[in-house]
Amino acid sequence: MTFNKNKNMKLGLGTAALGRPQYINVRVEDCDNSNLETFRKESFQVLEEAYNSGVRYFDTAPGYGLAEELVLEWLQTKNDSSIKIATKWGYTYTANFDPNAKIHEVKEHSLAKLNEQWNFSKQLLPHLKVYQIHSATLETGVLENKGVLEQLAILKKEHRLKIGITTSGTNQVEVIRKALDVTINEERLFDVFQVTYNFLDQSLLTISDELIRENKSIVIKEALANGRIFSNKNYPHYNKMYSFLEQLALKHNVGTDAIALQYCLQTISKSTVLSGASNSKQLQENLKVNSFSLSSLEIEKLKSFKVSPEVYWPERKQLQWN
Repeated sequence: MTFNKNKNMKLGLGTAALGRPQYINVRVEDCDNSNLETFRKESFQVLEEAYNSGVRYFDTAPGYGLAEELVLEWLQTKNDSSIKIATKWGYTYTANFDPNAKIHEVKEHSLAKLNEQWNFSKQLLPHLKVYQIHSATLETGVLENKGVLEQLAILKKEHRLKIGITTSGTNQVEVIRKALDVTINEERLFDVFQVTYNFLDQSLLTISDELIRENKSIVIKEALANGRIFSNKNYPHYNKMYSFLEQLALKHNVGTDAIALQYCLQTISKSTVLSGASNSKQLQENLKVNSFSLSSLEIEKLKSFKVSPEVYWPERKQLQWN
């Protein structure tokens, strides 16, 4: 199957699974990431294939292992001003590529961490367009940290950046509402909201219209629910969903992943949806999202599989780094 590279590409590429061999996910196939140099070359190839397929939005973070470094290296092979890079600050990768590491990442939303991580991330300029707080929460107090917020406002003005947050957890919508109210020098600080959304956790729908009205950018992550959309005997409570997804996949001649990505694109207008592909095969399957559309009846049926955030997130927390 071939894809029209000139088509309005609303799919971006997230690099979490390209920068570190282990990631929180339900794996549907065995994967050997023990050779770091091979892993690095394969990840570089995914960036290249995404670009050649029309993807121009790439999301990364220092918490994603070697991802930022890899994206920077890849950018040096390009001379294309249409490439947009989004990165984040607030997580430090600590596993050192050890599959048996007890702790893979550490969150710190301090001004010192912001300054430290910006010192590397600024090398992504001028392609760097979006700078985000990685997994903003009420608990860290980052949305009330005057020093951090003022520094982000300075970076926004000096480098013409869009400033954003990424969100996870049961209270995503509450965090988004609080961020919408943050102003520095009487101007709202946050422009971009990168939110977990899929047909299991649909909480974004309660605030998406407001974000769109206020001309905020929405970026969707974890559209595949960390692999839980794929048929899995460990999740029998999703059997009806699995059966319907298999029907849709057969009808549209695509994989379940493309169905999930298309659902997000059609239900959150003007959004960018991130592919989390970790290899070329997954990327090509994800790109089939451009080959079909879902009917309104199919969308409504997928919406019916919604679970509450209080169910979704504890289940996610049980997933392993693998």
